[in-house]
Amino acid sequence: MIDICCIGHVTADKVVTTNSTMYMAGGTAYYFSYPFCKLDVNYLLVTALAPEEMNYVTDLRDHGIEVVVQQSAHTVKFENIYSENQDYRTQNVLQLADPFCEDFLLPIQSKIFHLGPLLPDDISVGLIKMLALKGKISLDAQGYLREVIDQKVYPRDWPEKIEALQYVNILKTDEGELAALTGCTDVRTGARMVANWGVKEVIITNGSQGSLIYFEGVFYTIPAFPPQVIVDATGCGDTYMAGYLYQRCKGADVKQAGTFAARLASKKMEAAGPFKGDPFSS
Repeated sequence: MIDICCIGHVTADKVVTTNSTMYMAGGTAYYFSYPFCKLDVNYLLVTALAPEEMNYVTDLRDHGIEVVVQQSAHTVKFENIYSENQDYRTQNVLQLADPFCEDFLLPIQSKIFHLGPLLPDDISVGLIKMLALKGKISLDAQGYLREVIDQKVYPRDWPEKIEALQYVNILKTDEGELAALTGCTDVRTGARMVANWGVKEVIITNGSQGSLIYFEGVFYTIPAFPPQVIVDATGCGDTYMAGYLYQRCKGADVKQAGTFAARLASKKMEAAGPFKGDPFSS
């Protein structure tokens, strides 16, 4: 039995900061996966990308990550542009990949499925329902809250949210995504609303301002841990979720899991690309 299975596209990214332009693999699934190189759980990544980008999968496998690939005609291509304040970015979508298929995922068993859609059509509500029959669902909501117009990404509501979220155990958003999802600018009101829709654990990240977790009627404030140096903020939320789900899988409480996750996200910022260091170093 797999402990944690992530489903999401690995992307071909262009990351532009005030200091550099970098070309690298990316996407929720990519950044979420690498911390599991050194975390003691049975982990599986299910992704979809074109044959031309299979070198990204080869690198994951070389680092000890088990990967199953659904064939796709294309790979998702994102352009992420950061201002001097790396809490904020502009995104462009240059190419799309095929959505994930229920038949392809039917044989896979896992205790927790972490879903990382990048765009609304990546993972259908029907697929969420099917996976919920087999394990707990953890969802990064960002992909359902994006609309692509002329290659640019804009925020939007998720029309199927009420239908889908009743099957979700753990939901991760940032403050802007939560506002788009609920219409509430107050994060605590928004978190309670999402919980009323059926979500058991609501995680709201806010970059350098830390995170807030709502579970069983209680709010847990998790501080951010300043990195020694800021090199690359891309994928910090995904790294956070890897640490959080790992700790929850191991039996940690919400506060312990959130604190470990925040420390891991801080470490990730200190180097470009996904986190490949020691998750337990001080």
